[in-house]
Amino acid sequence: MSGAITLSRSFRPKRDARAPKGKNGVDHESSRVPRISRLMALAIYFDQLIREGVVADQADLARLGYISRARVTQIMNLLNLAPDIQEEILFLQTECHCRTGLSERLLRPTASTSDWNSQRQIWCSGKQRRHTLLNRSGRH
Repeated sequence: MSGAITLSRSFRPKRDARAPKGKNGVDHESSRVPRISRLMALAIYFDQLIREGVVADQADLARLGYISRARVTQIMNLLNLAPDIQEEILFLQTECHCRTGLSERLLRPTASTSDWNSQRQIWCSGKQRRHTLLNRSGRH
């Protein structure tokens, strides 16, 4: 046997343990939906369940979900936001939200304002602050 044997092996760089990969190698961190977006979608879904008669009221939702009635109310209060603000929340980008700390708790005062024009002013001023924070952190 005088023939040369060639072995080849390809090496992949180690992936960062802090950034776990999901199915099909998708990075969880970049594909994760912001919590506030998930809560907004949940509020819309809860409202649909009540309107269709699947559940009688918010108290039923609380019992079925094993959460307090107060928490259901907090989630449902997101529906008091102007429709365009709700839409923006639903389609937030992960990087726009994670560094700035946009949360349901911070939106409570805005949602408690009954005038949609006032809500929009509060939302726009908050967006400007979030944009400034993103620029400072180096993320766009």
